[in-house]
Amino acid sequence: MTDDERQFLRTAAWMFMRHGQRPRALAVCEALVEEEPRDGISAIAFSDLLLGAGDAARALEVLHVADVPPTLAHAAAVLETRALQALGRRGEAAARWNRYLEARKGAGRNWLAS
Repeated sequence: MTDDERQFLRTAAWMFMRHGQRPRALAVCEALVEEEPRDGISAIAFSDLLLGAGDAARALEVLHVADVPPTLAHAAAVLETRALQALGRRGEAAARWNRYLEARKGAGRNWLAS
């Protein structure tokens, strides 16, 4: 699949989401991630859709395989934290969010860890 085809499918998934057709968006994102599991952009979208569908375990798996670009680090941290929380792994969820804050702001500026 070319980059242009991949981008077209991402756009289609986004449009499906915007028009309330979550199952179609989910199917498109699933196809994108199956084709290229390391595609961080598609993985973020797919994980968000999975969380909305109540499949936190699979959302977490998708995020752990993907290479998330630095511009989406915040989205990945939020999604992973939500997935861990949904699975009842509260300590891991808090630790994941603290790691993100420390990476972004520095250990001394993470007011949540205090």
